Amino acid sequence: MAASVCRVGTTVGRALAKNRSPILLSLRRGQSSVSYAQSLAGAPETRLTALDNGLRVASEETGHATCTVGLWISAGSRYENEKNNGAGFFLEHMAFKGTKKYPQTALEQQVESMGAHLNAYTSREHTAYYMKTLAKDLPKAVELLAEVVQSCSLNEAEIEQQRGVLLRELEEVDGNLQEVCLDLLHATAFQGTPLGQSVLGPSKNARSLTRENLVDYINSHYKAPRMVLAAAGGVNHEELVDLAKSNFSGISFEYEGDAVPVLSPCRFTGSDIRMRDDGFPLAHIAIAVEGASVTSPDIVPLMVANCIIGSYDLTYGGGKHLSSRLARLAVEANLCHSFQAFHSSYSDTGLMGIYFVTDKNSIEDMMHWSQNAWMNLCTTVTESDVTRGKNALKASLVGQLNGTTPICDDIGRHILNYGRRIPLAEWDARIDAVTASVVRDVCTKYIYDKCPAVAAVGPVEQLPDYNRMRSAMYWLRF
Repeated sequence: MAASVCRVGTTVGRALAKNRSPILLSLRRGQSSVSYAQSLAGAPETRLTALDNGLRVASEETGHATCTVGLWISAGSRYENEKNNGAGFFLEHMAFKGTKKYPQTALEQQVESMGAHLNAYTSREHTAYYMKTLAKDLPKAVELLAEVVQSCSLNEAEIEQQRGVLLRELEEVDGNLQEVCLDLLHATAFQGTPLGQSVLGPSKNARSLTRENLVDYINSHYKAPRMVLAAAGGVNHEELVDLAKSNFSGISFEYEGDAVPVLSPCRFTGSDIRMRDDGFPLAHIAIAVEGASVTSPDIVPLMVANCIIGSYDLTYGGGKHLSSRLARLAVEANLCHSFQAFHSSYSDTGLMGIYFVTDKNSIEDMMHWSQNAWMNLCTTVTESDVTRGKNALKASLVGQLNGTTPICDDIGRHILNYGRRIPLAEWDARIDAVTASVVRDVCTKYIYDKCPAVAAVGPVEQLPDYNRMRSAMYWLRF
């Protein structure tokens, strides 16, 4: 059964990986390869239709024998409060435990008989339930998704059982230092705001959340205007719209007392948080500044800037010949075991930073060169650096959308974020428009002389004082 019905655990690491833009490499049958220009011209159109209740239906038809269809919802830990933090993640666990029409065994048998995979994930602003199946089974897949989202049984016995599963998963996450570090980064950067909450929620909430809390969460956030039924692969848009009308027309678009939830602004606070434990072999450290929102025009230059910094792992080949300057320094001076530049974008803010894993004796040096890389972006980045970053960004974006599931996920998130699927050619044009001057100006706006947020876990005694890290956010020379 594990091969057919499974959850995609919500992790910040995966959330970082999902921050990408829609670049699709479209390969026609009978062709062994296709040029980048051909992929721009041959990208299928994403069609969008809105139902009477506000639910949107979006699809991309590629003619494949398989398809992925799912429901993307504007709901996540940012919509929770201190008391019900973790409710969305709890519901993700409950999704496949049966519905009013299909008990758990019957639901599993339905999915098994189709040879399908039913998955779900929860992030800070989005929740998704999706299924990958044969194109001919699209009607049944939509029916099962509608059952899971609208008629989850929420049996008291199952809730108690999943409570124990949740607590064990929380313990497992505590052992993943990358997850701990990046959750702490959000907690300190957005302290006192909903974005500072983790997706999983605290263990005390996992013990105390009730069926009433879960039902209230569904009634408050699972509304038609905040949902997108997305599909990619061998799907016909008109058929998908008809299926949406027959299965999702009953979803309400009204709020009790017209109390429409409005996201409050989440302020960024320059600060640091340290969880020192000398028993760990390596230190996990993240430093970030407030980044651009998902709809900001600055998002593309910042993505190019992150590609210039790049990433590194001990398993990489190339050594001192790596294209990233920070990666070359990491190799030559043995600065770290790995590092990754990242940008997590939300509806009105973001986090742009560098996460690295290093030996306890190299923390100060790695922090120095990481901040030095930021200063170079603000002051001395060259056209050749930007050209390399743009090419790396295009290659990365193309490679990440290599199947119906990532394409479907991209469609769902883009409709929620932008109200449309941004065409392939538009992203390409926005990337091509980035110059060295633009990178310097945008990076200066977000990085130069700004207060960073820092999170550190492990043997972090050597991590510099916060005021010293703050003073490295500007140069007294140009």
